[in-house]
Amino acid sequence: MAEEQNKIKVKIDGITVEVDPGTTILNAARKIGGEIVPPAMCYYTNLEGSGGKCRTCLVKVSKGSEADPRPMPKLMASCRTSVMDGMEVQNVTSEEVQSARKGVVEFLLINHPLDCPVCDQAGECDLQDLSYEHGVGQSRYEFEKRTFEPISLGDKIQLHMNRCILCYRCVMVANQLTEKRQHGILFRGEMSEISTYIEQALDHDFIGNVIDVCPVGALTDKTFRFKNRVWFTKPVNAHRNCDKCCGKVTLWYKGEDVLRVTGRKDEFGEVHEFICNTCRFDKKQTADWILEKPTEIASTSVINSNHYTSFNPPAVIAKNEKLQLTNQEQLKRTERLK
Repeated sequence: MAEEQNKIKVKIDGITVEVDPGTTILNAARKIGGEIVPPAMCYYTNLEGSGGKCRTCLVKVSKGSEADPRPMPKLMASCRTSVMDGMEVQNVTSEEVQSARKGVVEFLLINHPLDCPVCDQAGECDLQDLSYEHGVGQSRYEFEKRTFEPISLGDKIQLHMNRCILCYRCVMVANQLTEKRQHGILFRGEMSEISTYIEQALDHDFIGNVIDVCPVGALTDKTFRFKNRVWFTKPVNAHRNCDKCCGKVTLWYKGEDVLRVTGRKDEFGEVHEFICNTCRFDKKQTADWILEKPTEIASTSVINSNHYTSFNPPAVIAKNEKLQLTNQEQLKRTERLK
């Protein structure tokens, strides 16, 4: 009973939800779900200090609280604004919010290249979805986009700074998961960029998580680049006993081959249990894992076009057996040609 009394009520787009004191408007909206949830490009639940940078989650607070019903004078970043008892918020029901969001998306796309057809993030890119929903047909920006050469941040990670929107997620991951961060923001203002002073510097065992948290295609997995489109793969939840991390991952299959390994993401695209580089890059055989079930994919995702509901895990074949099968197939092909 005491816990229920401590709950506070907030109304978002006419829907009332009860949350704990200190909850942000964004997380209150996530409890409701659906279109009520504002988009977020920089906020990440498990990253301390994230949020407040991209401004895509702006909402209108039409009523401050029961104690002070005055509306807030400007649009607020929902990821950084705590709810008050009796607060009323407008998101999809506010034309002012939708107009502001279009302006924010236009700003994010000022320097972002239109290379979705060759970008590995296509199909699971937050910016791609955001530009489709809130983008404008033509930009007012008249100057040339700034361009960068791809930078190698290690033997497994490639940086395409052209696509970066400076959300700072990768910097926060390095701050919180590694003992000594090797990359960060260089320069200031419009010249700001993510980089390192020394190339090939990112070698920490948890640094591969910068790939999972990147909302665009700026940080890519070298072991997966250009191998396949994500909607042609089939994600499966799996786990293994790992002495470095939780060992809970998503395996992305094409046939019987594991093309990549990622952390498990929730419905908002966030990883709650980060994985080590050993699980991510070195364990790409079915025999390395205990398969659980197909990963749940939202019906609105393009990945769902090739998804499956029945679980038919690939067979675990030893290397010598696989070689024998390959030789047998080659013999059959030769006989057909004769």
